[in-house]
Amino acid sequence: MESFEHTGQPDWDWWGRLWPAPGETLRDLGVEAGDSVAEVGCGNGYFALPAARIAAPAPVYAVDVDESLLAELETLADRQGVETLHPVRGDARSLGDVLPEPVDRVILANAFHGVDDRGRVVRAAAEALAPGGQFVVVNWAARPRAETTVLGEPRGPPTDCRLSPDETRAAVEGVAGFTERAHVSLPPYHYALRFER
Repeated sequence: MESFEHTGQPDWDWWGRLWPAPGETLRDLGVEAGDSVAEVGCGNGYFALPAARIAAPAPVYAVDVDESLLAELETLADRQGVETLHPVRGDARSLGDVLPEPVDRVILANAFHGVDDRGRVVRAAAEALAPGGQFVVVNWAARPRAETTVLGEPRGPPTDCRLSPDETRAAVEGVAGFTERAHVSLPPYHYALRFER
């Protein structure tokens, strides 16, 4: 298992500059109490931890290929008393095989631009969803990297890797029966598309 290209784990300081209220962002993405969630490429849990608080009592599966980030996440969850979070070492390309049950939401944030076989990841997300479930893709805006600065430095993937909403839509719709349900603006530099089967 390898990480997707250009998807390194940012530090929480500048992550917090982009999303100072990750719980509010997750609510904007449709996460509600009682929704089971798989956050794919969770890193050390910037979104997975608040997702578990929102979704409780339903489980949140925090999926990543990096064991050290999952260990860090597990420590944070223990410290914060978050009992419904379940770290899972696994690959987005075989998501249905690593989750113990279908989920209501699959969230893939800041990684779709680096996916080598997008169709395979989309099909895997579909397999992991319960009936009526949603696949949420959060992407960096298709702007020059020099324009997406955090703490005075350009951040995010290289400009030529970024996907517009139309490119993301084209990569997901038509694969495994997904249809777009919402386009969510996530200032300052992101957007999300919510797809449903």
